[in-house]
Amino acid sequence: MTVMDEWVTAACAELGLDPAQVPVPAVLDLARDVAHQVLRPGAPVSAYLVGLAVGRGADPAGAAARLRDLAATWPVELGDQRPGEGPA
Repeated sequence: MTVMDEWVTAACAELGLDPAQVPVPAVLDLARDVAHQVLRPGAPVSAYLVGLAVGRGADPAGAAARLRDLAATWPVELGDQRPGEGPA
């Protein structure tokens, strides 16, 4: 069991949730994509938004995939280059 598994199990126990219902890879992928393609603080906010959507009946992996797709198409503002990108 990894530290992530232990954390998810403990956090789920604290919140009365089933750890088997937590799509950890989908949430981590979402956080990574939003942090790199939109902005870092958007990662935890996006995870929270997925949680709200799931609370209203959305499929967890599907909701995360929709936001990952949105992040993939997010425009880079002028002067707001992504890491590793310089001016053209």
